[in-house]
Amino acid sequence: MKTAIKALCLFTLFCGVANAEVASTDEVMFKMDANGDLIKPEGYREWVYIGTPVTPNDMNNGKAAFPEFHNVYIDPISYKHWKEMGEFREGTIIIKELVSVGSKAATSGQGYFMGDFIGLEATIKSAKLFPKEPNNWAYYSFSNKDHSLPVNPTAKAFPTASCAACHQAAAADDMVFTQYYPVLSAAKGGEKSKPE
Repeated sequence: MKTAIKALCLFTLFCGVANAEVASTDEVMFKMDANGDLIKPEGYREWVYIGTPVTPNDMNNGKAAFPEFHNVYIDPISYKHWKEMGEFREGTIIIKELVSVGSKAATSGQGYFMGDFIGLEATIKSAKLFPKEPNNWAYYSFSNKDHSLPVNPTAKAFPTASCAACHQAAAADDMVFTQYYPVLSAAKGGEKSKPE
């Protein structure tokens, strides 16, 4: 009797996990408020880290459009889909955490080293929410204009002209600059060696 109960429990446990994995492809890892604004995602540093580009002022005549480090994360469900299918799924969210350029010297030598956290941005792909946006991507910023913390708890989508044109013109994959994120380019649809 005890053996049968144990077997039933294990069957239920494994079936529950399997069903959760199947259902998870429809899940989204973001929430919108009653006004349609994006609520700042929690726990994004536990998502899949895909890279940290920086275009410092020093290398751009003192006028870089984005002079800070960008720590970039993708939600784990969408990363799994990207690895399997080579495309960004409905409901993909990518987070960009802004970090100032701090010291330019360390015990390891000269370079660009991270300073302080100064902002947070996000992009979401959703035909349901953004049917009129190019490729159904919308862009958000929780950052304050003076880069002070804490960041705002919600964010409104940017007008299309603010971000979409640059992404359409130069992004390698569906509005995403995968060419600058080797974690994504190496994992795309299982075509190349997996980074992990």
